[in-house]
Amino acid sequence: MTYKTYINPLINRYSSKEMAYLFSDEYKFTTWRKLWVALAESQYELGLPIKKEQIQQLKENINNIDYKLAQDREREVRHDVMAHVYAYGVQCPDAKPIIHLGATSCYVGDNTDIIIMYNGLLLLKKKLLTCIDKLARFAKKYKDMPTLGFTHYQPAQLTTVGKRACLWIQDLYMDFIEIEHRLKNIRLRGVKGTTGTQASFLSLFNGDHKKVEKLERLVCKKMGFEYAYPVTGQTYPRKLDSMVLNVLSGIAQSASKFSNDIRLLQNLKEVEEPFEKHQIGSSAMAYKRNPMRSERISSLARYVIIDSLNPAVTASVQWFERTLDDSANKRISIAQSFLATDAILNLYINIADNLVVYPKVIKSRIYQELPFMATEHILMEAVKRGGDRQELHERIRRYSIEAAKRVKEEGKENNLLDLIAQDPAFNMDEAEIKEILNPINFIGRAPQQVDKFLDNTIFPLLDKHRGELDIDVGVWV
Repeated sequence: MTYKTYINPLINRYSSKEMAYLFSDEYKFTTWRKLWVALAESQYELGLPIKKEQIQQLKENINNIDYKLAQDREREVRHDVMAHVYAYGVQCPDAKPIIHLGATSCYVGDNTDIIIMYNGLLLLKKKLLTCIDKLARFAKKYKDMPTLGFTHYQPAQLTTVGKRACLWIQDLYMDFIEIEHRLKNIRLRGVKGTTGTQASFLSLFNGDHKKVEKLERLVCKKMGFEYAYPVTGQTYPRKLDSMVLNVLSGIAQSASKFSNDIRLLQNLKEVEEPFEKHQIGSSAMAYKRNPMRSERISSLARYVIIDSLNPAVTASVQWFERTLDDSANKRISIAQSFLATDAILNLYINIADNLVVYPKVIKSRIYQELPFMATEHILMEAVKRGGDRQELHERIRRYSIEAAKRVKEEGKENNLLDLIAQDPAFNMDEAEIKEILNPINFIGRAPQQVDKFLDNTIFPLLDKHRGELDIDVGVWV
């Protein structure tokens, strides 16, 4: 590791080795060579004068790349694909005449980019499912635990800890649907030639349109894809990049919402992200337990959301069959978004698997607010016992103002229920009021909603993809 040049923190601090490898030179250039082999094999199978020995030589050298030779050649010719065609040809002298036969640079460049994005989405899909799995277990465990709900970050009706977790799961489930849709609809660029007309291949096959069509099908199949885009210019539709990064942006949005909720809950001391034995929260304040994982999710998510604008703009400014103002941007924006989203999901899995819940703090906060919420129930019960509804309503209003003043101005406990119990107009003793005050009476159908959502939607999904769960992730720093 050098200390005198910029090192991408997404590589050395945040993302997984698996995702980083997908965007490595080795993965890219070996995929280029696999595409050249697939093209040569398919052309051989369709009758072009290519020998088995030439194809075998190409196969034997797929992983044997002379990077220095390729780099030196690129400095000379200023063309990365032709530099690698040259380097491949030096290693495979017998096959040199048939490498890249009829193809344009985008045959290897664009098809490889699509393959990388496809495999990147597969990796993110597994991590997305693992996040859902961790949260589903958490939601099931805490489906009945009442907690204070918030709207506008102001105390609202009660919900449950598990029901709130289902809100996080719902967002991720929507992301899963999007990633599945994108995976099912990705196509290769295929074998299209310089402006997408396949003219060079039509010439190779002496005007035989059926062989040109079959050539593309064969190459796609050899590379693991069913279809290519039916029409392209020189490049695959750049809208694909925008669509893929929109999926990543959606994941980032969901993760950011989750991380912000955890940061707020950690401030309330109700739920915390994991904090390791020797972890330091602050260099100055030794007592602090900063939510660094959640904060990092929020930070990286902001980057991914903004970065999704890059391919959107690129797609909108392409000229006719192609321009090259996409290339430099794509090298950065696509890879960075995948690496950052991978890092986000690693953090999400780590937090979701190790959330710490503090039931006593949750209960204490409920009872700070529940007396106000319980007044309607108390009012109805007192009326049933012969009280005057209007008179009792006025008394509750006055007591509520008095209790709120006591809490806000004097910092004391809420004594609203004591005031009501002491008033004979309500004809209710302290025990009867406390019975009404049971938080279970105020959570509505939250537990049932959790069960129905998990049992009908989430658990069947997880069962279907059980083999893709529990992949190993880590938080490096």
